Amino acid sequence: MKSLFLLIGAAPLALATPVSAQSMQNMPGMNMPAAQPAAKKKPVAKPASQPRRAAAPTPKGKPATPKRRAPAAKPKSAPHDMSGMGAMPGMEMPGDKTPPTADPHAGHDMSGMPGMTMPDGAGGTMKHDMPGMDMQAAPGGQPMQHDMSSMPGMAMDGPMAGHGAGGTSLMPGNAPAPQPPTDNYADRVYKNGEMADSRTMLHKEHGGTSSSMILFNLAEYQAKNGRDGYRWDGEAWFGKDLDRLVVKTEGEGALREGVDSAEIQALYSRALDPYWNLQAGIRYDFKPNPSRTYATIGIEGLAPYWFETEGALFLSNKGEVLGRIEGYYDQRITQRLILQPRVELNLSAQNVPETRIGAGLSNAELGLRLRYEVRREFAPYIGVSYDRKFGRTADYARADGNDVKSASFVIGVRTWF
Repeated sequence: MKSLFLLIGAAPLALATPVSAQSMQNMPGMNMPAAQPAAKKKPVAKPASQPRRAAAPTPKGKPATPKRRAPAAKPKSAPHDMSGMGAMPGMEMPGDKTPPTADPHAGHDMSGMPGMTMPDGAGGTMKHDMPGMDMQAAPGGQPMQHDMSSMPGMAMDGPMAGHGAGGTSLMPGNAPAPQPPTDNYADRVYKNGEMADSRTMLHKEHGGTSSSMILFNLAEYQAKNGRDGYRWDGEAWFGKDLDRLVVKTEGEGALREGVDSAEIQALYSRALDPYWNLQAGIRYDFKPNPSRTYATIGIEGLAPYWFETEGALFLSNKGEVLGRIEGYYDQRITQRLILQPRVELNLSAQNVPETRIGAGLSNAELGLRLRYEVRREFAPYIGVSYDRKFGRTADYARADGNDVKSASFVIGVRTWF
C-alpha cells in the first residue's frame, strides 16, 4: 500500500515537461520558421529531471502530497512567415531578408494586382500601370509628378500644363484676359440654324423689345400770396433701350389769367451707356408771345449718388441761344415716403426783349416735395416752391408789374403709366 502511494506521487513529476515554443505551422497557409537574425539564439534547453525524493512520512491513513514545481519560462514566439498565403493575387511579403530602406513602399510587391506595378527598388520608385496614368518619383527623392495627360479629356496645354489643374484657369499675373468666343457653341449641336430663332427671342427679351411710358413728375396746384397758379412737368417715351422717341412738356400759369409759359419738345434719344442718354430734336414754345421754335440738343441721365439730371441747349429760329439745367433726388424715408429736392436753372446768351428774357442766369426755381406712394404709379405730394428772377429778366418783370420772386405752397400728384 505504501508503494502505491509513492507511485501516485511520482506520476506528476514524470509527466511534467517544459512548455515548448508555440507553432502555427499546422494552420493552412501559415509557415512560421524561426527568425534568422545575425546571431542565432540558442534554443531553450529542457530542464534536467530532478531525482525523486523520498516522501516524508505522513500520518497514518493520508496519502503524501507532492510539491508542485514552477513551469519553465516560455520561449519567445518565432516571427510569422505568411509566405504560405501566396494565394492572394499580387501580394508577396518577404520576411526580414529585405534590407530596411527610407521608402515605406519598398519591399511590397503588388505587381499581381491589375494595373499596379510597385518594385522595391532602392530609389523608392513607384509606378502605377493604370491606363492613362503615370506616377513616377523624381530623381533625388523629389515629390511624385502626376501625368494625366493621356487620360481621356485630361489633356492640359498652356500655362497650367503640369500643375494638376484643368479648365480655363490661368496663372496669376498681369496677362490680358483671353478673347471671348466668337462662335455660338449651340450651333455645334443643333444644325441648320435651329438656334437662330432662339437667339432672336433672347435678344428681344433682353432689351430688344419696344416699350413706352408716360410720366408727370410735377402736376400741382400752387398757393401764392394773392396769385394762385398751377404747374406741370412731364414726358413720354416710346422705343427700345438704345433708341427712343421722347416727348417733353412743361409750363405754368395763374388761375383766371391763362398760361404764362408753355413748351413742348420732340426728341430722338440714344443711349450712350446704361446711365446716360444723348437727345436731339426740336422745341416749340406756345407762350409767351411771340412763339419760338428751337433746335435742341441735350443729355440726361443718372449722375453719381442717384441724382437725376438734365442739361440742354436751345437755338431759336431767330438765332437766340438758351440753356437749361435741372435735377432732382429721391431721398427715401421709408419704402413709400419719399422726399424730393429739386432745382431748375434757365440761362440765356443774350437779351431777348420780345420774350422778356435777359442775358445770363434768367431765373431759378428751388423746390422741396414730400410724396407718399399709394402705389408706385400714383403718389400724391405736398411741398414748397421758391422762384426768383435775376438780372435783366428781373428788370423786365418789374417793368411789367410782376413779382421778381415768389414762394408758394404746393400740392399735387406724381404719376406714371
